[in-house]
Amino acid sequence: MRFQYLVCLLLGSLAYGQAAQPATPPVAAPKADQSASATTDKAPEVKVEPDDAVITLKAFCADATQQGDACKTVVTREQFDKLVEALQPGMSAPVRRNLATRYATMLRMSTEAEKRGLDKQAKYDEMMRYARMQILSQQLSIALQQDAAKVGDSDIEDYYKKNELNYEQATFARIFIPRAKQIVNPAVPSKAGAKTTTANTTSPQPPTEAQKKAAEEAMDKVAADVRERAAQGEDPDKLQKDAYLAAGLPGNAPNTKMEKVRRTTLPPNHQAIMDLKPGEVSQVISDPNSGHYVYKMISKETLTLESMKPEIQKIISGQRYRDSMQSFQGNADLNDAYFGPTQNRPRPPLPKGAKPSDQPADDPD
Repeated sequence: MRFQYLVCLLLGSLAYGQAAQPATPPVAAPKADQSASATTDKAPEVKVEPDDAVITLKAFCADATQQGDACKTVVTREQFDKLVEALQPGMSAPVRRNLATRYATMLRMSTEAEKRGLDKQAKYDEMMRYARMQILSQQLSIALQQDAAKVGDSDIEDYYKKNELNYEQATFARIFIPRAKQIVNPAVPSKAGAKTTTANTTSPQPPTEAQKKAAEEAMDKVAADVRERAAQGEDPDKLQKDAYLAAGLPGNAPNTKMEKVRRTTLPPNHQAIMDLKPGEVSQVISDPNSGHYVYKMISKETLTLESMKPEIQKIISGQRYRDSMQSFQGNADLNDAYFGPTQNRPRPPLPKGAKPSDQPADDPD
């Protein structure tokens, strides 16, 4: 039981240990005339056998009658490897050293805690019960991820065929026309009849509703004109500059060219532009929160099934994992009088390699 609790605490400490490792300074390559001697002088690798000690705790032993050098506790490579394999297979050498240091400290502390009878307290049993549940849940989560990752080629091919439109990739020019023209009203003197100076003027007056409406209507016309000129073959970058000048915006206009864009990366109301043929120009797409957009398709291709296999495998695996987690979530009635009002619940963990965008927004914990 004590080992299980140690494992739980060590799991939490590993992440810190990994983050805290200092960067390894670069080692200069040997010069040409030093390479032979460097190879000769290199120390031979020392093989550590399974029964060899990898941690030795001096002046710490289970037998209280032992004293001096006789009192020590040894952890062999085989014993420590079992711990490493249970916590994090493939652990790097710096993290193993960090783990060994923590393990040695915790072994001493947990032994002292037992001497004080702290493992006989009622709360200890509850903590161990919870730690056991936590470890088993983590192991089940890993097992479910491994099961979900077993995606066959036929599954990948079926998914690709059903979602082939999502694997179109395009290069196009996107011209952005601001929603409204800039309005700059003159500042008004703070006192009637006073000479306008920096000291006695207020900020420029805010635009009126009529001015706002006129500013938006002006850019509506600019957007229609830009679309017409783009359809006639004018340079998109020049049209972008003209749109910014018409809007009264200072500074450089953005580059219009966008490369290797996929349907799923576009806003929903912009995705129809993927249906354009090379050379075609979209209608004006208006967004009330930003402005107007005009697209001109330059080129388009469909990504191959072979190139998309890793991505599709992750998508299917992630969805299967979330589906398998559903049976363990929800269906629990909580007493609001005791727990308080319902709060936003965290999402379940994603499998390795999955992106946050792969998870539905309403996924419950």
